[in-house]
Amino acid sequence: MSSPGLQNDNLRGGLLMVLAMAGFAAEDALMKLLSGSVSVGVLILLVGGFSTCVMLVVALRNGAPLFSRDFFHPAVLLRNICEMLGAIGFVTALVMLSLQMASALFQTLPLAITMGAAIFLGEKVGWRRWTAVAVGFLGVMVILRPTGAGFDPFAAGASMLAVFSLAARDLATRRIPARINSTSLAVWGMFSYMIAGALLLPFGAHGFDLPAPRDLALIVVIASCGLIGYLLLIAASRIGEISAIMPFRYTRLIFALGLGALLFGETPDAYMILGSVMVVGSGVYTFLRERYHASKRAA
Repeated sequence: MSSPGLQNDNLRGGLLMVLAMAGFAAEDALMKLLSGSVSVGVLILLVGGFSTCVMLVVALRNGAPLFSRDFFHPAVLLRNICEMLGAIGFVTALVMLSLQMASALFQTLPLAITMGAAIFLGEKVGWRRWTAVAVGFLGVMVILRPTGAGFDPFAAGASMLAVFSLAARDLATRRIPARINSTSLAVWGMFSYMIAGALLLPFGAHGFDLPAPRDLALIVVIASCGLIGYLLLIAASRIGEISAIMPFRYTRLIFALGLGALLFGETPDAYMILGSVMVVGSGVYTFLRERYHASKRAA
């Protein structure tokens, strides 16, 4: 039986996780809103630039090394490359798909991590979790409806590029030696985000034009939402038990549903709702099974 103190910590951690997901959902919604007047490449470049500047200040205050041979560690390089590909895929999907659909598809990330850990890291995954992963990706097919008239294979491919790239990023992070400073990793990751934007600049519909002052202000808000969400996520993970706060990560989809309806007039259909339930349910079940096996190994 949990102590009252632990229950309070889990409650606070859950609340912080919900607020973190609200920040990320707001970042996504504002990015999609701004993509109508600012090229995707410029948007990623400037959001990444602002975030990099903030993390540079944090790194300098903490004395984190910014120029180090550790930058060329294979796991660090792989992490940064995957960060770039993930940014390109996710923002592209966010622009081409509805906010609600893009957010629902992004919830398959934990399933992709489980699959990658089994295939590339040799982690043991039983048939129950493999079944949950299969059900989750079947939910993706329900959401996308590849046989439907409105199916866009490029947008679908971009969303899956984001999911599998970010899963590979997280798996690569597990292989990074503990001696490498976490703040340094964050700065290098943000810089990779900038590079992703620079790579997309030649393909922008609005060219290389500097955004209007109002759009620049909104870009600062977008980056701030992401940074605040990141800090709240860390705080939630430190305060509450992971098994207690993890399900609250899926509130990001709830916020996306609300923001999609409010800002873009989006309405989820039956396929969207069914597929989302399959994805979220599979993700929660997979995580709980992982925690169960971890507790058995620790016993």
